[in-house]
Amino acid sequence: MTHDFTSLAVIALIAVAAPVIANLIPRKPIPETVLLLAGGTVLGPAMLNVIWTDESVLLLSDLGCAMLFLLAGYEINPKTITGREGKRGLATWAVTLMLAFAAVHCFTGVSARGLDGLAVTIALTTTAIGALMPILKERNLLGTRLGDSVLSYGTWGELGPIVAMALLLSTRSTWMTVLILLLFITIAVLMAVFGHQSSRTEGPIRDIFFAGRDTTSQTFVRAVLMLLIALVALSSLFNLDIVMGAFAAGFILRYIIPEGDHDLEKKLDAIGYGFFIPLFFVVSGAKIDLLAVADDPLLLVGFIAMLVLIRAVPIFLSMRHDKDPEVAELGARAHASVAVYCTTALPLIVAVTSVAVSAGAMTDSTASVFVSAGALTMLIMPLLAAGIYRVADKHPIERLKERVSH
Repeated sequence: MTHDFTSLAVIALIAVAAPVIANLIPRKPIPETVLLLAGGTVLGPAMLNVIWTDESVLLLSDLGCAMLFLLAGYEINPKTITGREGKRGLATWAVTLMLAFAAVHCFTGVSARGLDGLAVTIALTTTAIGALMPILKERNLLGTRLGDSVLSYGTWGELGPIVAMALLLSTRSTWMTVLILLLFITIAVLMAVFGHQSSRTEGPIRDIFFAGRDTTSQTFVRAVLMLLIALVALSSLFNLDIVMGAFAAGFILRYIIPEGDHDLEKKLDAIGYGFFIPLFFVVSGAKIDLLAVADDPLLLVGFIAMLVLIRAVPIFLSMRHDKDPEVAELGARAHASVAVYCTTALPLIVAVTSVAVSAGAMTDSTASVFVSAGALTMLIMPLLAAGIYRVADKHPIERLKERVSH
């Protein structure tokens, strides 16, 4: 118990220091998430061994991961993924999955059909839309045309791998896995319909909830946390990754309150980003073994390069050939920026490698390299995306001459 509280105290110190350090650096080039990961890595078991990843700390970390995906699912408007660009995002993700299968089979030493190969394949198709949300908010991109494109393509980079994990990394038979998925979706839909109707049906229960929303009862917050934990527990019961339950909870919450609730969002942000989500990133960093990464730097660089080729290039080409005038007007620099943003990956890399390690199909050192690569994308890709967006998309010399002449 002493170890647990000591670890939590150190994690809390890193969580407080990260935004201070990030804001002291001119122009804030390094996202807070990267500093949280770095703090966990340096103070984790592989280095200074000040943070112990005991069972209770890992449980809180899982709750932080669940909060991250709840808030990500809530931020996503269903029209974003079911609209025209969202459908292109789904098709593009399917292409990246096929490319990843081919790349793992041809250029790595693992079998594309083995559990370790499947884990790497899925990791190469991911977008950390949950981790991108705070970065997009900081840069005032949410609600813009560029931000909508990131969500359209990036959400399928989150949803697709979640479903692929359930289908491809399961030890059950395929038909049993499909049946369990359908049952999970049915329960989630019923919960959404029940919550939607209950929120609009007048009665004493509804009155109690609205009366206690801003009191010590905090009825709305308690209801959301109940929804989250119930679906995470259901995911665990069905032997699915908790990410699926958390993401579903976010979608259900958005369905219940499609117009949003600013006060509730502030409270959930305070709970999530105030404690649980920073804890998740610090603990994720604590799982990284830098010595293992140093022993295999080619795997680290190769994974990031493959991630760019397999994930970013298809998204860029899809946007370049999109005939929608609004997408075309964004220009090549914005298309490239969206593609690079969508190459940011981490939480799902942690999830898929954890499944492979638990099954004995991947070593801890190899998993550390992949998680480190995901952590580096959290630093490199947002910086690169912002830099691309500031550069003129074509004919910079001609544009400079035009500006001088005017």
